[in-house]
Amino acid sequence: MTVLALGALWPAALAQTAPTARTCTLTPAETEGPYYTPGAPARSDLAADVRTGTPLTVSGQVLDQNCQPLRGATVDVWQADAEGQYDNSGYTLRGKVTTDARGRYTFQTVVPGEYPGRTPHIHVKVTAPGGRTLTTQLYIPGLASNARDRIYQAQMQLQNYRLQGGRATATYTFVVQR
Repeated sequence: MTVLALGALWPAALAQTAPTARTCTLTPAETEGPYYTPGAPARSDLAADVRTGTPLTVSGQVLDQNCQPLRGATVDVWQADAEGQYDNSGYTLRGKVTTDARGRYTFQTVVPGEYPGRTPHIHVKVTAPGGRTLTTQLYIPGLASNARDRIYQAQMQLQNYRLQGGRATATYTFVVQR
């Protein structure tokens, strides 16, 4: 009977010593690349002036290392067009969005094209309010060119990627240090 009594108490003891706060794994950093242009406009429709390519809506959340949503985080995005060309003289396919009270963001763009040596990708800088900036890249899942790209990281693939009716949607949750 003593063994049963100790066994019955064991889960309670574990509960008292278990940490109460969750932690989330930080999103890996990746290179900024040569095509970043500071001063992108605040806008969620990066493809407003683009006439070709498959429309893509990306939405998600920005969390801190304790898995708490970050209100007011900036998500700065830039990418190549469907032909693999960057706009280096203006702000086509470039823009910034700010997260809402629940850390959510959304932007519209096009599926980026491949350019020599790189698989299609979207560059992102996520800055927590008063915090550090994470620079990374997002990738289209399932492309053969992913395996040939020296920068590609599987955990940076867009999640829930769907292509339906000529439009694509995807999600991604960023975890950054406050």
